[in-house]
Amino acid sequence: MTEIVVGDIGGTNARFAIARVGDGRVVELGEPVTLKCADYASLALAWEAFARRIGRVALPRRAGLAIATPIQGDILKMTNNPWVIQPSQLASRLGLDDVLLVNDFGAIGHAVAQFGEDDLPHLCGPDQPLPEEGAITIVGPGTGLGAACLYRREGRYAVLATEGGHVDFAPLDGLEDKILAALRRRFRRVSVERIVSGPGLSNLYEVIAQMQGAPITCHDNRELWDKAMEGSDSIVSAALERFCLSLGAVAGDLALAHGAKGVVIAGGLGQRLAGRLRHSGFADRFVAKGRFESMMSDIPVKIVAHPQPGLFGAAGAYATRMQHEA
Repeated sequence: MTEIVVGDIGGTNARFAIARVGDGRVVELGEPVTLKCADYASLALAWEAFARRIGRVALPRRAGLAIATPIQGDILKMTNNPWVIQPSQLASRLGLDDVLLVNDFGAIGHAVAQFGEDDLPHLCGPDQPLPEEGAITIVGPGTGLGAACLYRREGRYAVLATEGGHVDFAPLDGLEDKILAALRRRFRRVSVERIVSGPGLSNLYEVIAQMQGAPITCHDNRELWDKAMEGSDSIVSAALERFCLSLGAVAGDLALAHGAKGVVIAGGLGQRLAGRLRHSGFADRFVAKGRFESMMSDIPVKIVAHPQPGLFGAAGAYATRMQHEA
């Protein structure tokens, strides 16, 4: 049994916890601490704040960190966070003997691989467990849109972290043609993340309001999401439905690209929208792939219910590496 620090470093929040791992599995995940990234100038300062919060003079000297950026190169510049991370210097700056860095959605892949069925309730498609063999697509909206592929074979698994959330947005009806045209005036390139992410709802709301000749009354993204969940504003509700439709479309597109036999919806907004997705156009858009509609209808789609999949996955990634090195 090994005690490690795990972290889930996103665009908005940095989450930390102490975990115990062994035999390639996560044995225990301690109580998480969530810090606002904007309150700290660097990862090292947030690390020190975590130690103070839990009352530890010294933290474990091993760590697994999930970071919302591709893990490559000498300097990691996060997509939606101003922190700059130098992998070669990180262990010494954090006082560690060993640190494993994984992409944030790569970590979710490790979590999905080790989750039980209670952590992955059914969303749509056949109500059956995720396949034990083959590819599983993982996609989820948060500050951005994350995507990964989990591949299982002969009792083992591998995780491929991707930047699938940055593929081009493909409109599927007349309204989405107009949305794309409007967003092209703001952005040189309109990726799916411009639609299916926390800030994406604001983009949809503003464009739909302008189309309807309605005033834009909400300028704060957090307030906009609260209104969307309340269903108290018809323009905001229309934006949320379009969000759910687009999430279904991109989840289906990625499943086709990966040759997936199962799909998991993750991300902080994925959990928040679980109830809405079941009663939206998500499922229809997921299977609406022309000649492959029958194949898509056979794919089970789950949604992550575990409260800290990023931390759990960072621990799972570290445990898996330890097992492979043993």
